[in-house]
Amino acid sequence: MSLQTVRRPFAVDDYTPLSQHLEQTPESFFDGKPVLFYHAAGAKAWIPKSQRDKLPFFPADLSSEPTAPESSALADQAEEPVEQNVDVFVNSRDLSLFSPAAECGVSIPYQQITIHAIKKLRSSDGGVVFPAVYLQLDLADGGAGDDDFDTIELTLIPPAPATNTTTAAANGANGANGAGAAGAATAAAASASATTDGDDARSAEATRLFEAISECSNLNPDPVQDGEDADDAGDAQILFEGDYEPIEGLPGAFAGSGTGGLPPPLPGSGGWITAENVHEYFDEEGNWIGGDGEEEEEAQEGAVSGELGEGAGAVHPREEDGKEPNGTGEEVEVKRPRRE
Repeated sequence: MSLQTVRRPFAVDDYTPLSQHLEQTPESFFDGKPVLFYHAAGAKAWIPKSQRDKLPFFPADLSSEPTAPESSALADQAEEPVEQNVDVFVNSRDLSLFSPAAECGVSIPYQQITIHAIKKLRSSDGGVVFPAVYLQLDLADGGAGDDDFDTIELTLIPPAPATNTTTAAANGANGANGAGAAGAATAAAASASATTDGDDARSAEATRLFEAISECSNLNPDPVQDGEDADDAGDAQILFEGDYEPIEGLPGAFAGSGTGGLPPPLPGSGGWITAENVHEYFDEEGNWIGGDGEEEEEAQEGAVSGELGEGAGAVHPREEDGKEPNGTGEEVEVKRPRRE
């Protein structure tokens, strides 16, 4: 599955609206039109100049510079970008972008979108923030080294939603002409409110675009790699000998015996050391003495025979000066918690 170049403009009729999709059960989840989660016409797409030949609607000789008002935020860009206007179709199958000026578009599988995030473009004076959606695309299959990746940094700036900000500002200005200082104050308040409403609308639109990409990405997870079993991935288990009843809601936990005994020990552990059999393994001074444990194993249902591994029961005495042997004949400083 890879990026596809498209020469025909996308249309809303090519998709099933999300609202319609939620109202009815589809006949098939695999056939039919993809579901349209987000659509915007006239969005701005930015890409660094050094990458402009990697997407079909960014030809290598493209020199169109970013336009206002977002162009005032170019100071924050590591590399000067170029701009194209695109129509955005975020659907359940892929992310589709089409540039009317370039007369071509692209369908991007969600598996090739490695990073997507909301990006805030700040004007040079720091007074205005233009929210956008940043995408990192990986056009290659990837590998062990950096040379095996072919990444693209694409920034999508949704168009400003239609608001009544212009009307509000105009009404305020008319009030200023007819009411002197009071009208001027009203105009200033209306203009400030319009700016705030416009910023909130832009932020909400960028959030809608980001969330649509996120949701559709979840619908298109990365394929299972060679050598992996989809049924076993992330489902590691510890198997016990015998039949034991698992405890619901606690993966890996099993119920004890009907007589109130302990649950089965781990395979190869040699069984549990309890208050009743501890004398078989340690002397009165706490030194390891081993122990066959045969009688205890026969009495304890489900116990698994086995011996402890090399080094089990080794005792490391602590020296008075706070030093301990490290096993090589040398002593190392040991930091211990301070006790009052």
